[in-house]
Amino acid sequence: MSLTVLAAPKASRNQVEGIVAGTAGDALKVRVTAAPERGKANQAVIKLLAKTWRVPAGTIAVTAGETDRHKTLHIAGDPDTLHERMTE
Repeated sequence: MSLTVLAAPKASRNQVEGIVAGTAGDALKVRVTAAPERGKANQAVIKLLAKTWRVPAGTIAVTAGETDRHKTLHIAGDPDTLHERMTE
């Protein structure tokens, strides 16, 4: 499953905010406290989403936008199970 994420690094807390509309389409907005240096913010996004959705962090990978706030993530696993966990 692929997912578009809008990451906000250097936030006051780690938080999944929800879906936001943008010019390039809808994205899941995620705030993380990590700075956007040497992949720290990307790892924080992965860790937060893995914890929130109760999936192993190794099943989530950034496939596009490693140095951009707009990212595409790939989440490995059963799409029905993932969708169910995302909407809880």
